[in-house]
Amino acid sequence: MDHLLALFGLVALGFCAGAFGTLIGAGGGFVLVPLLLLLYPHDPPETLTAISLAVVFFNALSGTVAYARARRIDYRSALLFSAATVPGAVLGALNTALVPRRTFDLVCGLAILAAAGLVPLARFARSRRSGGPDRAEPSRRLTARRLTDARGTVHEYAFDARIGLAASFAVGYVSSFLGIGGGIVHVPFLIAVLHFPVHVATATSHFILAAMSLAGSLAHVFGGSFAHGGTHRTLALAVGVVLGAQLGARLSEHTAGGRIITLLAAALATLGLRLLFQALGW
Repeated sequence: MDHLLALFGLVALGFCAGAFGTLIGAGGGFVLVPLLLLLYPHDPPETLTAISLAVVFFNALSGTVAYARARRIDYRSALLFSAATVPGAVLGALNTALVPRRTFDLVCGLAILAAAGLVPLARFARSRRSGGPDRAEPSRRLTARRLTDARGTVHEYAFDARIGLAASFAVGYVSSFLGIGGGIVHVPFLIAVLHFPVHVATATSHFILAAMSLAGSLAHVFGGSFAHGGTHRTLALAVGVVLGAQLGARLSEHTAGGRIITLLAAALATLGLRLLFQALGW
């Protein structure tokens, strides 16, 4: 009975993480990793990151389907950046087992707090471009995009693909190493640095996240990270996130971009501090 209740609890946790993670385009891994570290303090980091990354894949896949129906995914950019994140994700997954648990908690907490610091930059960049629709600025060095979503909203923007590729490799490595999926870094980066519209950034990030988390999960499978009882926990969480991701994508359609950014910042700061305190023994 206790085992059954624990599984239902993981399904509920996955549902909440999937809904919130999809709403802000982060895939839910940034919620799951700190919570799993708190719930299972004696498990090795590679097991918990493997569980989280596999769940992130199911969440990202479900969210991608929902965002595809809303026609908010920039597929050309997503495929381009995915080609850079996948090698980084594989390398990051292979390196997780090399770090002691307490050091991992400390690094993860600091990384999440650093991601929270990116969010105000995203809001500032967005406010600098407010006052009209996003427009693509013509330049030989910039790649221009024009996307019309299912509601008829036209998004025009331009970005430096070289910067996006370099950053995507780094995001793939760090996010796979920590098991957080990468959306918490990629979404602020797409908004603040590459000037993606908020809703396009969250949707496109989910597509990239699916490719990256799949590559990282396969690396964990072949590396034996699921050998310590992670399979059942992964399946229970996956059921929850698949259902929650559909709700998160629907909520995104009715949530202003500024509010999404605020929710992202608050969640990152809270979880980052909690994990940091645990690592320091407070």
